[in-house]
Amino acid sequence: MSRLLRRTASGLLLISALLACLVYSVTWRPGAREVLPLTCPGTAPVLVPGQALKVMTWNIQYLAGKRYVFWYNLADGSGPDTRPTREDMAFSLDEVARVIRDERPDLVLLQEVDDNAKASDYQNQLALLQERLIDLYPCSTQAFTWKADFVPDWHIFGSVGRSLVTLSRFQIEHAERLQLPLADTNFLSRQFQPRPALLVNYLPLNDGGQLAAINTQLDAPSANNSNLRLQMQTVAELADKLEGQGTPWLIGGDFNLLPIGQYLRLPEPLRQGYSQDSELHLLWEKYPMIPSNPEATGIDRELWLTHFPNLPDADEPDRTLDYLFHSPKLQRIEGYVRQEDGAGPIAAACRLTLWERACSRIQSSRAGSLPQLKPNQTVPSLAQFRRADCFCLKSYDDV
Repeated sequence: MSRLLRRTASGLLLISALLACLVYSVTWRPGAREVLPLTCPGTAPVLVPGQALKVMTWNIQYLAGKRYVFWYNLADGSGPDTRPTREDMAFSLDEVARVIRDERPDLVLLQEVDDNAKASDYQNQLALLQERLIDLYPCSTQAFTWKADFVPDWHIFGSVGRSLVTLSRFQIEHAERLQLPLADTNFLSRQFQPRPALLVNYLPLNDGGQLAAINTQLDAPSANNSNLRLQMQTVAELADKLEGQGTPWLIGGDFNLLPIGQYLRLPEPLRQGYSQDSELHLLWEKYPMIPSNPEATGIDRELWLTHFPNLPDADEPDRTLDYLFHSPKLQRIEGYVRQEDGAGPIAAACRLTLWERACSRIQSSRAGSLPQLKPNQTVPSLAQFRRADCFCLKSYDDV
């Protein structure tokens, strides 16, 4: 009997060891801080203090388009769709490239860009975008936020590879990935979960200074949302550090957090995961936010909504989740959110076209008088995008 128990215990230990080795081999464990490779030729221009800088941030949802309600879009995980078609992704790719080329921002902060993920047909979406935009953006960086060769969730049951991407017209000196706090879960589950991060790019200035341009996407709202506060604390600490060093900075991305006042305006079933006392206050109490709370919750709040929910009965944007924060060394001149829904080139294939964008200009206190830019009223329709959240920051760097 004792021999049988010993053999059983040995067998279980062997199986556990093999399972641990298997999990280790298919998952990804980035460090707290990692220096990233970057693509940037020496011929790319260098930023000049006081010049205009236009920044766009956009969650492109791995080029999935808008004709889906994915399993994770519903609170109970019952969304009917698991992956977009190759045709829809090809259309979305062309639309993303067309819109970026039409806008010609100096910096493009993209979230949810896939690379070798089963759900997006194993595309290298950064490479696909570079093929179409390399003449505008010679410099680029990428930081993964979710990566595994295999995820045993039956909705996925394959590889994942999701990332933040920054495209730049200007020279990038170096870039790094900073790990954000992870949700509290068991050790095994954590190996397969997303790992939100900050993609920090340092752009040199011709006077020897630097501009830090930061791209991020925080955790999706959930019933236990305490981790979002920890992530916001990390973001705020980085902003404080840069400010203390005298380095001008901007942070753009999909924060998945509401501005003050929007919580009670959401129908109760859609409030899950959000806090009435928004965690964004950790930044807005000290630094400028675009859109500001008065803009996002005032009489014209509909003009500042940036999220169109992936719900079967949704027919309009209903909340603001995407923002741009910046150093007080940068002075905002102008800001606006542009929204347009309507029929795209293939109207029958979509329920709603929404294109959301907030633009501002920031001017140095010593940059002198500049002409006021007016929002471009012609907005390209994105026929298959469920969400296309774009912020454009026209800025003048005060260094």
